[in-house]
Amino acid sequence: MKKLFGASISAGLLACSGLAFADSHEGATLEPATPVEIFTCKYVEGKGPDDLDEVVSAWNDWADGQGLSDYSAWTLIPYYSSPEQDFDVIWLGGAPSATALGRSQDAWIATGGEVNAQFQAVVDCNNHSAYASLEFKQPPEHENPDNVVVSFSDCNVSEGSSFNDLVPAMMEWAAYREEHDSTAGMWAMMPAMGGGGEAFDFKWVTAHQNLADLGADFDQYSKSGWQKGNELFADKVSCDASRVYLATNQRRGEDSDG
Repeated sequence: MKKLFGASISAGLLACSGLAFADSHEGATLEPATPVEIFTCKYVEGKGPDDLDEVVSAWNDWADGQGLSDYSAWTLIPYYSSPEQDFDVIWLGGAPSATALGRSQDAWIATGGEVNAQFQAVVDCNNHSAYASLEFKQPPEHENPDNVVVSFSDCNVSEGSSFNDLVPAMMEWAAYREEHDSTAGMWAMMPAMGGGGEAFDFKWVTAHQNLADLGADFDQYSKSGWQKGNELFADKVSCDASRVYLATNQRRGEDSDG
């Protein structure tokens, strides 16, 4: 990849990482935001998924040699999408803290040149952006945690409101989904770096074990969940249609404190 881990974490993301919210819903609280980086990539002519797998293997060897134990990475392949998603694969990476992510990026800049050249021979990545991610619903342990279905919707808070005003409703929605046997994980991702002029305030992200579990949430919403959704979100936020991706874990990091 042209600049994999290539940007330092700046004050913008650090400020977002300090966010924490609380509401009156059974005393629930949100943990501080964690950093996520995203690359959108196209395959170089003549290259494809098998070639990327080879480079990812080489990258994992490099990461092992650097002792990078707290960086996690996923590759996402479009499933429900449109021509507006003008890429073949997303690289999504993250760490428990912006400091940990920055350490990975510093190591890559200093020693990753050989593997970086291998990435460039396989994929052309024209976007590298960073987000502050807030978890609203932790997914349960899955039988196959290395393969999940991830969806993204772009959302805008209604005029006269703020994201902070919306947080209690989002927490109540997560609790409602839990009560109705949803196996989804739920996050809000706010743009922090690498963009500019975004047409959305945040991305609403869900992850399911498989398409059947995604369908189960769809069915529950269609049957009765829409009433709760309208109660919580009508005139407060608007979100576009979801893009859905098949995600494969490429590296699983350990939690750390910094």
